[in-house]
Amino acid sequence: MTKIWLITGAGHGLGRSIAEAALHAGDRVVATARDVAKLDDLVARFGDKARAMLLDVTDEAQGRATVRGAVESFGRLDVLVNNAGYGQSHPFEEMPSEDFRKLVEATFFGTVNLTRAALPVMRRQRRGLIMQVSSIGGRFAGPGQAAYHAAKWAVGGFTDAVRAEAAPFGVHLMTLEPGAMRTGWGKRAYDNRPVIGPDYQASVGAAQDQLESLWGNEPIDPQRFAALIVRLSRMEQLPSHLVIGAHAVPIVQNVEAERTKELERWRPVSESVEFGSPVSIAEVEPLHALP
Repeated sequence: MTKIWLITGAGHGLGRSIAEAALHAGDRVVATARDVAKLDDLVARFGDKARAMLLDVTDEAQGRATVRGAVESFGRLDVLVNNAGYGQSHPFEEMPSEDFRKLVEATFFGTVNLTRAALPVMRRQRRGLIMQVSSIGGRFAGPGQAAYHAAKWAVGGFTDAVRAEAAPFGVHLMTLEPGAMRTGWGKRAYDNRPVIGPDYQASVGAAQDQLESLWGNEPIDPQRFAALIVRLSRMEQLPSHLVIGAHAVPIVQNVEAERTKELERWRPVSESVEFGSPVSIAEVEPLHALP
């Protein structure tokens, strides 16, 4: 069956690739961007199968209007892809509060706004799929990306909660967690970055150098990822979280293993506070070695 898509952040990068993949599959797409002129050629190529709409995902009213426009154009909404967002490298202490808030507004609350707008439509339809494009940065955190990691961790938790709420009426939500993707995202995230203070060179500076070494060599092909997203939209059973990229899977495995190891080491401390615990708080300490 032909599907109706709404894709945010479709002016370039992954969002654009998803829009093209869905259209090539014979679906109908409402593609959105803050600069809608970037979508003119898409509409010219695909005609009445595609509609371009101006959207700032941080504007809740505009998000509702965009969902209404999608339904008015194509009669329903089957798939929402929340793809809009950005990163910015900055030591947390030195990052202006306004910049931190703007990033979280776009990358997390933009997802919230569009999910809130689409959910009533999908609930009435008794079907629908909402895909949140997050990151493996929603599973761990590194220096220089406090705002970005905060937003991506929030996306995962938010989506898990709404997934549980919406499942009984046939609406599915999932979080996509890609690793490094060749879209120019990393370079844009580091454009116009400030000079880092000397105390943060060993952490943020080193992290920036490592990420810069990946530019142009990121292993994930955005067109293959987009084709996978279209394939996922046809599947009946979907995971709550899907890590994307062969290089990304061991990264997440290692992070989860370290977290489990830490949990076990500190288990005596965790368990010491319950009523009836035989352990004195004054004597409690972590395990020095795991079995």
